Amino acid sequence: MSASQVDGVRELAGTAARSAGLVLEDVTITSAGRRRVVRIVLDLPEDVLGGVPLDSVAEASQAISAALDASPVLGQAPYVLEVSSPGVSRPLTERRHWMRARGRTVRVALVEGEPVTGRLTDVGEAGIDLELDAGPVHLPWARVVRGVVQVDFSGGGEQSLDDEQSAGEDRPTGRRGR
Repeated sequence: MSASQVDGVRELAGTAARSAGLVLEDVTITSAGRRRVVRIVLDLPEDVLGGVPLDSVAEASQAISAALDASPVLGQAPYVLEVSSPGVSRPLTERRHWMRARGRTVRVALVEGEPVTGRLTDVGEAGIDLELDAGPVHLPWARVVRGVVQVDFSGGGEQSLDDEQSAGEDRPTGRRGR
């Protein structure tokens, strides 16, 4: 798909996401036979912990659908719209991803050395702070390649089961043909 189509969808989806209190994470458009699949990933702002509320994703999905229907950005070809949250398996590659993971157990790949796993206690301009079994450690951004949130069944995290179930992680909220 053309960059102008992706940019046009990104603009429409970003506006709808913001109106639902969410952040636009990603937009992809792929061909699937005679149809196109428009995949949009939404997340919470960096200062909000917990899972993405399903009601917010549904609200944004309806607004995105209406905006796409009213816009010429996708032309007349049919498309399927999929709107979802990034899910727990999303790599932590941007500072805002790390901000959203505060309080969670993360596995951090380092520029040099073995990965480390600990509870993410703080995210700052200079790097991240982890609580390891051996005690607290600060990792400057220059040493961090990426991280991944680890599924934690110990009950020590910030989220409750209700937060996890409301997240709708890794599941589209709906599919819509045009």
